[in-house]
Amino acid sequence: MSNILLNTEYGTPHNCIPFDRITTSDFEPAILEGMRQEDEAIKLLTDNPDEPTFENTILPRTDKLLARATDIFFNLLSAHTNDEMDMLAAKLSPMLTEHSNRILLNEELFRRVKHVREHHRELTGEEQMLLDRVYEAFERNGATLDADAKKRFTALQVELATLTVKFSENNLKATNAFKLFIEDKEKLSGLPDTALEAAALSAKQAGREGWLFTLQAPSYTPFITYADNRELRRQMYMARNTLCTRGSQFDNEDIVRRIVNLRREIAQLLGYETFADYALSHRMAETRQHVSELIEQLLEAYLPKAQEEVAEVEALARETEGSDFTLQPWDMAYYSQKLRKARYDIDAEMLRPYLKLDDVKDGVFGLATRLYGIHFKRNQEIPVYHPDVEAYEVTDRDGTFLAVLYADFFPRDSKQSGAWMTSYQEQYIDVDGTDHRPHVSITMNVTKPTEDKPALLTLGEVETFLHEFGHALHGIFSRVRFESLSGTNVLWDFVELPSQFMENYATEPEFLHTFARHYQTGEPLPEELIHRVRQSRNFQCGYACVRQLSFCLLDMAFYTQTAPLEGAVDDFERDARKSTQLLPHPDGTCMAVQFGHIMSGGYAAGYYSYKWAEVLDADAFAAFQQEGIFNPEVARRFRDCILSRGGTEPPMQLYRRFRGQAPTIDALLRRNGMNRKPEKQ
Repeated sequence: MSNILLNTEYGTPHNCIPFDRITTSDFEPAILEGMRQEDEAIKLLTDNPDEPTFENTILPRTDKLLARATDIFFNLLSAHTNDEMDMLAAKLSPMLTEHSNRILLNEELFRRVKHVREHHRELTGEEQMLLDRVYEAFERNGATLDADAKKRFTALQVELATLTVKFSENNLKATNAFKLFIEDKEKLSGLPDTALEAAALSAKQAGREGWLFTLQAPSYTPFITYADNRELRRQMYMARNTLCTRGSQFDNEDIVRRIVNLRREIAQLLGYETFADYALSHRMAETRQHVSELIEQLLEAYLPKAQEEVAEVEALARETEGSDFTLQPWDMAYYSQKLRKARYDIDAEMLRPYLKLDDVKDGVFGLATRLYGIHFKRNQEIPVYHPDVEAYEVTDRDGTFLAVLYADFFPRDSKQSGAWMTSYQEQYIDVDGTDHRPHVSITMNVTKPTEDKPALLTLGEVETFLHEFGHALHGIFSRVRFESLSGTNVLWDFVELPSQFMENYATEPEFLHTFARHYQTGEPLPEELIHRVRQSRNFQCGYACVRQLSFCLLDMAFYTQTAPLEGAVDDFERDARKSTQLLPHPDGTCMAVQFGHIMSGGYAAGYYSYKWAEVLDADAFAAFQQEGIFNPEVARRFRDCILSRGGTEPPMQLYRRFRGQAPTIDALLRRNGMNRKPEKQ
């Protein structure tokens, strides 16, 4: 059987990836051939005797096969892996890094790029952005280093690539290794029926009687929130928060230290004091000082509120547990939901019957139709990589084809935890003027259907759906010339704006009215329940903000190191997060060894971007609130100024064009019901 990955035409709708004809054994030869083809193309480019120009040096795509094969492989490595793919990733990752370094450290190629930068013709804004990006890629990857430094740079990058893959592999295997089987139903008092039914189905599928709980979010979150059995809550919490810790089977501690030190050394080799300086030089925030200022502003505003919120939860717990009760991390969610229920007569489970996944999909897709006039139609002729995955054709208001959207909702052992958006094909316009439309994917881990009930979501899971869908719209609407500037290829602290913006709709009555109906009776979500949801939406917003800021501080602490990181990672973490410590820190727990975002997921020295983008999204949604949250003119402006422009202009320039002003934290504070400068307590 021939290797389908070596073809450019697949004979599928919209030339989508033929997942049903790809085998794991196809990847290595396709990727090796892709590297060979790119080496050949680079040699032709550097051997060109003509004067380097934008057209003959910057424009040519040299990596078409390689990019296509690696995109498919690494996307599947996250969404649907197996042991064979894990081993192949460990083998290929250092080879791919060496290949990339050979190109970016190619002196003749860099000479040509530099010549174009210094002697180019008059360029359009988008062409100039591409040229700047290409030049910066060489500069930031060691092209200006001497020979010995280049050799060292390559070795560091290869080791880093190997370790980030190993970090993710350990994280997934450790998560999958934990199974909590319960045979005595009395131990599960407090858990909602949806959680019990899902656990019973999981146990049955595992060939066991009783109930099976895992560390996947749809299983873990209800357990830690509702289980009356405190000891079992503690066991679940400790299992989740000791994943990959020192001495465990999938220990990531040495890997964390080495990843941090590798990034520091790479940055210093390039002339930066810290890795954060290196990373932020290519972000909206620009400097460590700007990130620190944001964190300090938010801490000043939210920390007193967070401390008050934790004290309220502990006071409620002591009413039933006694005055000497000390609130532990495995108690916070449990008593928080009791406090929320007492204060607002609402909890997450009350909404589930009205949030059937199929209806939520209609609502989310319908929101995009109402805002932008686009439509989604499922096409079962498009191949998918797992039976759970759905594929949709997206068309514009005039019926023209916009994109393919893959949606992968449910957890499984072959899939990383969390949620993300990715692309199998980026949008771009070729030299013939043909607009190649994107193929994007949203991947989540939401509550699965049981034998008796469809998939019923929490409001938090609806927000996750809206978040990833916002990323997808950023890709779907892209209309730019160059692939490397399209869709979500923007500065890292700007990329979360479209996603977090969409979350604002989750509690808007007009949005909920479009789809939220009881899965059995068809009755709409009661107005009174919506009112209570909206009343409670800022419940513990201080705690949530400070928790996020603690992750930001940990991230920045790792990546502002100027000397080698040594010693115990958990001790380092405890010190980095001490200013945000709201609950006891149990011995043996450690976030860093499982913190994929900043170790293997691209957010190194960038986790602050969630809060940075939250400031932007609150300010952007305020524009919709002023003129109508479904106002088509405001939506058109958001699409034209931000969603369709990718990385073709500086993001603040795009934002100002949409909003007419620079953002401040005021809109975020108003949304959270906070004062601009709260009194210190």
